[in-house]
Amino acid sequence: MSEVIIKKVENRQGMNDFIHVVKDIYEGCTQYVPDLESDVRQLFDSQKNPGLEFSDIQPFVAYQDGKPVGRIVGIVNRKANKHWKTKNVRFSMIEFVDDLKVSNALLHAVEEWGRAQGMDMLQGPLGITDFDKEGMLVEDFNLMGSMNTIYNPEYYHRHMEALGFEKEVDWLQVHIDIPKEVPARYARVAQYAREQIGLRVVKLTDKQINEEGYGHRVFELLNEAYKPIFGFSALSARQIDVFIHKYLRMVDKQLIPVVLNDKDEVVGAAISMASLSVSMRKAHGTLLPFGWFHLLKALKWHHEDNAEMLLIAVRPDYQGLGVNAMFFDDLIPIYNKYGFKWAETGPQLEDNVRELSQWKPLHPQFVKRRRCYKKII
Repeated sequence: MSEVIIKKVENRQGMNDFIHVVKDIYEGCTQYVPDLESDVRQLFDSQKNPGLEFSDIQPFVAYQDGKPVGRIVGIVNRKANKHWKTKNVRFSMIEFVDDLKVSNALLHAVEEWGRAQGMDMLQGPLGITDFDKEGMLVEDFNLMGSMNTIYNPEYYHRHMEALGFEKEVDWLQVHIDIPKEVPARYARVAQYAREQIGLRVVKLTDKQINEEGYGHRVFELLNEAYKPIFGFSALSARQIDVFIHKYLRMVDKQLIPVVLNDKDEVVGAAISMASLSVSMRKAHGTLLPFGWFHLLKALKWHHEDNAEMLLIAVRPDYQGLGVNAMFFDDLIPIYNKYGFKWAETGPQLEDNVRELSQWKPLHPQFVKRRRCYKKII
């Protein structure tokens, strides 16, 4: 094979190569769900990505014979490094053909870039925040991916091991078939939380989210609840504004139960949505000319069979008091009303036993193991 050349992305042509290199890698792959090209470009735009206020980021593309054959992003999240007392450089959005020289050259480029900034550990795949895709898929390559998680070919993790990377953490996703009735355990605990603790589920309106500050309260709760979780990086006020616009504005509010206490404080929130996997594949990564229509159908008219449970957050002093049961008690009838047959969570840390055990009454399947790798540099 010819020499592998790594180039920093420094102009529009380089960014086009960065975006389009995935087309050859995933040609014919029915499980791959492409990113929207506009989302990828915005990631590197400081005016549209407030995470760049506290993070340095550098995309690279690998070429052979003048053709793009791989890509990677290097990230130094100064806020996360301060929080965890580390000197980590993260890699993200890694893609490559099945050639060890290509994967090695890409990862080496980020190593060198990170070392020049005083970093001593390379870890990933991780993004700037927990809302970015993270964790390389190492099992269940036959299952459909999603717009919120990484899908990658089976050979990726073999390259990582061959290049000396070690497991740092694993995540699992929870797959459940939607029951026709709320399991008795959830219904009983939810009733106790309502009657004895004074909690209630509400569905926020656009006015409450945007004008009355509840959108910020939900994401501030996420900051508090996720603070001890691996890879945490607190969302800034400007990041919260972006996520409110990007997620809460578009998602069906009936799929976002928020739990308030008797003081009207937000003590729990769950964000779920109709799956966009099939719609994203039909959109081919672009909103124009007709990609927007496929996404709108899934968001507004629920034409896919499953829901994506993106996240659950409970204020630390209310954990174990039935808030999670209230989410299930609320969402299961709505999922049935919308015709969802099954649902899948986002990645959950495999050692978070308390979080994973809450799904037991729903007879869960633990699928799509994904891994964060690390290597001293």
